Amino acid sequence: MNRPYFESYIERQKAVYDAIPLDQVQRIIDLIHQCWADDRQLFAFGNGGSASNVSHFITDLGKSASDRMGKRFRCLSLNENVAWITALGNDYAYEDVYMGQLQNYARPGDLVLTLSVSGNSPNVVKAVDWANTNGLTTIALVGGKRGRVADIAHEVIVVDDTHYGRVEDAQMTICHMLCYGFIES
Repeated sequence: MNRPYFESYIERQKAVYDAIPLDQVQRIIDLIHQCWADDRQLFAFGNGGSASNVSHFITDLGKSASDRMGKRFRCLSLNENVAWITALGNDYAYEDVYMGQLQNYARPGDLVLTLSVSGNSPNVVKAVDWANTNGLTTIALVGGKRGRVADIAHEVIVVDDTHYGRVEDAQMTICHMLCYGFIES
């Protein structure tokens, strides 16, 4: 690699950050705040790099934002429990790994947040569809291809790029804004 590649990469990343729709970020913060105020649960999930971002987000929200707010956020990453995921994937289908957990834990009025670069992961789409049908509010952070989940989630932020690294970096930045909106407010 050479310096022009890195300069171009950073330039493109800055353009992605500049295009983050801050009004939509605020709407999602408002939904998370309402979930917290109503003592509802927030469930989050994703695949691959998005799963890692979800884990980081739930840790920040559940620990640091809860410390600041004085009342704990009831939040859970559905991509953490390997036994749950492998049991559901093995006994049913991999596309059921998140929906199956929601069937056990979720109640009408709860909140679902998913991260997906493609927006088409079958397990994510199926879980969001189930959540919508069962009275949960759904939020999706997706990449520029949008995918099916962008069509069905109640609130959607599209990171207008198709490069997985840039989209995942921007999704994590949005997740940090969602958490630090509580931590630093």
